[in-house]
Amino acid sequence: MKKVFNGVNFGMEKYLRETKMLDYSSKNIQRLIQERNWNDIEVFERLKSIYNFVRDEILFGYNIDDNISASKVLADGYGQCNTKGTLFMALLRACNIPCRVHGFTIDKKLQKGAMTGIVYKNAPQNVFHSWVEVNFDMEYLRKLQRKNSHCTGAFCGYGVAVKDFKNPIIDFDRNNTYIQSEGINQDFGVYDSPDDLLKEHHQEMSVIKVFLYRNLGRHLMNRNVNKIRNS
Repeated sequence: MKKVFNGVNFGMEKYLRETKMLDYSSKNIQRLIQERNWNDIEVFERLKSIYNFVRDEILFGYNIDDNISASKVLADGYGQCNTKGTLFMALLRACNIPCRVHGFTIDKKLQKGAMTGIVYKNAPQNVFHSWVEVNFDMEYLRKLQRKNSHCTGAFCGYGVAVKDFKNPIIDFDRNNTYIQSEGINQDFGVYDSPDDLLKEHHQEMSVIKVFLYRNLGRHLMNRNVNKIRNS
């Protein structure tokens, strides 16, 4: 869900702007930021804390739609990769950390288990997905390497996903590792915000399937996820 891009001077302000989906002025988001004191800690610890919050304290689950706002994801208390990514981006931007989103599709077999039975059978073959790309500086990377000095190969976490953690390729490229990289079957490229991404690409489903997903399918999928979580 997270990737990295290098701090090239191409206008960082667009990677900090608020949007309809990245509604970081919302009361619940601002209250969370104040409670966690994120704007009062250094950038490395800020990014790490935000990442850990979204990963660990926002449960994995399926929201009503991919295009819900960050404040709604926070209110739900759960999300999947696309919606967790929206919340992650909003929190990062609210705390002055530039980021963007990368869209693609994966084969539905990667969702098998969360999807079962008739839900899996009727799911689209190509499932819409995305990850967040975070802008960082070299000081951040050096601190991350120092804190994880035991890592000599691939690394994924704290906003970084690279094949060679000791000698990472940090320019815009397709060489980074990703937990679902082998399942990617169509790459949509990068977008400034999830709003822009979803204007051009979204999950292809009929009106009937959208209705069934919202009112039945996602609840069955959340039940399966909870069974795994509580087993």
